[in-house]
Amino acid sequence: MTALETPQEAPAIVLGIETSCDETAAAVVSGPSAVLSSVISSQVDLHARYGGVVPEIASRAHVELLTPVVAQAVIEAGLSDHDVEAVAATSGPGLIGSLLVGVSAAKSLALVWDVPFVAVNHLEAHLYSSFLEEPDLELPVVVLLVSGGHTLLVLMEAFGRYRLIGQTLDDAAGEAFDKVARFMDLGYPGGPVIDRLAMTGNPEAVAFPRPMYDDGYDFSFSGLKTAVVNHGRNHPDLDVPDIAASFQEAVVDVLIHKARKAAEQYGAKGLCLAGGVAANSSLRERLLDACVAAGISGFLPSRSMCTDNAAMVAAAGWQRLQLDGPSPLDTGADPNLPLPFMQSGEPAA
Repeated sequence: MTALETPQEAPAIVLGIETSCDETAAAVVSGPSAVLSSVISSQVDLHARYGGVVPEIASRAHVELLTPVVAQAVIEAGLSDHDVEAVAATSGPGLIGSLLVGVSAAKSLALVWDVPFVAVNHLEAHLYSSFLEEPDLELPVVVLLVSGGHTLLVLMEAFGRYRLIGQTLDDAAGEAFDKVARFMDLGYPGGPVIDRLAMTGNPEAVAFPRPMYDDGYDFSFSGLKTAVVNHGRNHPDLDVPDIAASFQEAVVDVLIHKARKAAEQYGAKGLCLAGGVAANSSLRERLLDACVAAGISGFLPSRSMCTDNAAMVAAAGWQRLQLDGPSPLDTGADPNLPLPFMQSGEPAA
């Protein structure tokens, strides 16, 4: 079977809105995977001076930016407001103030345009990012979802049918990147800076630990972060690119080892990356190498689809309409919204 099938009666044109953290985004998607427009207004410059996202600043920026971003997305799609057939918005997880801006705007637009409103789980949207560019992916696939807030290994048996394989027990991978970069005074966000520095460093310069490398499918990066901080304090003259490369190598080693092992154990036909850390150069290269070695397909979303964007929200919203229908207008934002996993006793699709 292929991942995507399009019922004839399904609304085709979905406007997606994403405001879960510090990206104000809107996109228009036709059907399950045709991206007509995708507009992202980044707040990185607003938060860089603070070394991380400030929730109050983020939510106020969303209020100012969302209306022009939505208008631009509709215009770039070559449509008018009357062409939109549903409005989807991220309802969680994320920063509560930021989420409320997007959810409230989406409900208002749905009411004014008299179209369905769909609440979308942000993590589910990330799982879907590979399918926007590879709509014929054959299931099941294992998705390695790595971001600033989450590190998950998920078996995707069908859209809406997910099994949790492993998750972080403390810091997410992206969080560890940001904390190490902050310690090294490299600026925010830390992931891209460390990625760039690592290209000129020696990944074998420091033998940092590989936490829980052969211990199941869960992750732990807090101890690795502490090891980098302690090493930096004890060796202040060590080359910064070498530290960056050695730290990055340790993170990627653990991620790839567990992802490949999970794909083989669960009989996945492919292995996908998702989330902001999926833009990391080493992780992308190593995942493809691991897939070749394992004889399975590897799929990498383009970097624009790795970061928070509204195209994945619109596409996930389209699928949720097929599975559940419109969301009630009293649906609220939930900063801790979990991904809807199947129970262990449920049969496979």
